[in-house]
Amino acid sequence: MKKEIIVLGSTGSIGTQTLDVCRHLGIKVTAIAGGRNAALLEKQISEFRPQYCGIADANEAEKLEITAKKAGTKLIVGTDSAEKIAGIAEGDMVLNSVSGVAGLKPTLAAIESGRDLALANKESLVTGGKLVSEALERKGVRMIPVDSEHSAIYQCLNGNKIRRILLTCTGGPFFGKKREELAGSTPSDALAHPTWNMGSRITIDSATLMNKGFEVIEAVRLFGVSPSEIEVLVHRESVVHSMVEYDDGAVIAQLGSPDMRLCIQYAFTCPDRFSSLSKPLDFTSPKNLSFCHPDTESFPLLSLAYKAYGIGGVAPAVMNGADEEAVGLFMKGKISFTDISDVVSDVTLGFEKKDYHSADDVLAADREARRLVREKAEKDLR
Repeated sequence: MKKEIIVLGSTGSIGTQTLDVCRHLGIKVTAIAGGRNAALLEKQISEFRPQYCGIADANEAEKLEITAKKAGTKLIVGTDSAEKIAGIAEGDMVLNSVSGVAGLKPTLAAIESGRDLALANKESLVTGGKLVSEALERKGVRMIPVDSEHSAIYQCLNGNKIRRILLTCTGGPFFGKKREELAGSTPSDALAHPTWNMGSRITIDSATLMNKGFEVIEAVRLFGVSPSEIEVLVHRESVVHSMVEYDDGAVIAQLGSPDMRLCIQYAFTCPDRFSSLSKPLDFTSPKNLSFCHPDTESFPLLSLAYKAYGIGGVAPAVMNGADEEAVGLFMKGKISFTDISDVVSDVTLGFEKKDYHSADDVLAADREARRLVREKAEKDLR
């Protein structure tokens, strides 16, 4: 396939699967960017020989110098390296899988460059959705979702008026448990996702249902619907990735094996389809497809996302920053699993209501939210 792709976050779970797809389809990778995994970046430079390679950790950059020189790859070093590469590298499309709110500026830089964007960084839309929407309208480029649920919705839409979006989720490893059963849960318990193999933060967020809350906001931004037109359904089998119901009552669903490479590939090739690395779906297993409503009393962060979007301004950014900090503290054993939802709710709902006008405004709210979480953990949750 004659296409050139820039991969931001190339060392993460989505990034490495993106490179699998590029190998499979023969797509040229013109630039990559990672955080601090110099060993993996070195291998990627040797294989793909990109025009640019970004690394956020300056202390690790020197490990890449010899390999980069041999490959003719220019190194871009620093925490803004992904943002710089999104703006200067050659290519038809940027795939942004940078983790967390750090992906916002690379998303905006990719759009400003005039290239289409395959978005795997939901925080861009959760925290700075207004900025992203304005940039997309101004530049007239396409943004194609890579999240499995949003890719499914994108594939199901056909331009007709819809009644609602049915956003599916597995319910995570604690499905069916009540709040009193969750307090003693360990990080290893929370990381035992039933179907998907993901990074640690998104896996913990799936266990609290915070990730599904983020995806509700993401869907609002992507598809121009209101939160009331999005219904979340727990679907343990991870076969139906999401559905769209139209005004006449017809429901269109996208089904497939739980493999992110299928979503990544579709972002690169749509509307065309090619043979993929994803295993064909076996309709005889599982025997049943089940759906039920989520337990928002035991897992309140899904409801918090609806509230944060309703508050508007920096509230979703505050929620995201508070959650990322709380998940980090939980992973270090400094707070309990149920403390995550308590502290994220307190910080989000107690934050001063204010609007944002730039990415720096969003990042300032993010920093303050993290500080407040640390403060609560030290004073109230010891």
